[in-house]
Amino acid sequence: MRALSVEPGTADSLAVTEAALPEPEADELLVTGLAIGVCGTDRELNGGQYGWAPPGQERLIIGHESLGRVEAVPDGSDFAVGDLIAGVVRRPDPVPCPACAHGEFDMCRNGEYTERGIKELNGFGSEQWVVKQDFAIRLDPALGQTGVLMEPTSVVAKAWDEVFKVGGRAFFDPQTAVIIGGGTIGLLTALLGRQRGLEVHVINSSQKPNKEKLVRELGGQFHVGDLPQVLAEVQPDIVLDTTGDSRTLADILEAVTPYQVVCLLGMHDPQGATELDLATIGKQIVLDNVAIVGSVNANVEHWRQAAEALAAADPQWLSALITRTVPLTRALDAFDHEPGDIKVVIDLQS
Repeated sequence: MRALSVEPGTADSLAVTEAALPEPEADELLVTGLAIGVCGTDRELNGGQYGWAPPGQERLIIGHESLGRVEAVPDGSDFAVGDLIAGVVRRPDPVPCPACAHGEFDMCRNGEYTERGIKELNGFGSEQWVVKQDFAIRLDPALGQTGVLMEPTSVVAKAWDEVFKVGGRAFFDPQTAVIIGGGTIGLLTALLGRQRGLEVHVINSSQKPNKEKLVRELGGQFHVGDLPQVLAEVQPDIVLDTTGDSRTLADILEAVTPYQVVCLLGMHDPQGATELDLATIGKQIVLDNVAIVGSVNANVEHWRQAAEALAAADPQWLSALITRTVPLTRALDAFDHEPGDIKVVIDLQS
């Protein structure tokens, strides 16, 4: 079968290669791969910056943003042939650490977890794949291709879950949220924020008409450029950053408000030093009971929340997030950025 793979550690090794057909074990589903989404992690894998092949193998099949259709099920399975599913990315470490032992592998303490398409496990970027039933999430069939948005939505679902758990340590009735970054994660963060009844403001570094349209269709407000001004005007109860940019983080810290919850979702390559008066900022954080939390990955419960959020969303709005679909035969084209791109998807059956 055809598969999209890289040689971890080798730049520009991405290629459509031949792989053996998977053979499901007793507790696994056999799945026809329909599509994968492409994100920054995949570009880093192709850049040789990241990634680990399965033990004893030279290449890693990538693709962690998955969509597939069940082809075969074990006896007594809760799944059925024809079900539309997504595969959970992370697996608990084998020790396991206390978090992994409690099903919270997104909070792994020792870093020995594995991840489909990233770390020591082949991903979902192939014409067929298998997945253990405990790590498969059934989707609303009406989602169709937009079901490929499950993985980024699971990351966002976890972030919102963390925000409300942290905020819930005392009285918490948030009304406004500022979301920094208008990419796939930022727009999905806005979607789930609106589903929670919040007034959402999305700030992007540049004017993007398609992104502004999506935010306004949610009932949110779209801003360009001046983050300190937006934070000063909105005085948000919640700030979610999807960029990881050092100047952005500095602007957030310098503008905290009482009992604000700041959630950091983005990561960035090292940047130059940013001058900050950390003593004054720290004092303000203490006096105002501000909470800053980082959030990455997602566990099975967050994936289920993501499935519910996508099922409740406007199908046309979700479809507009997918700006390009590239056939597997031209998969490398999906890694080239084009104007207007939001989410680029690879069709595994073409």
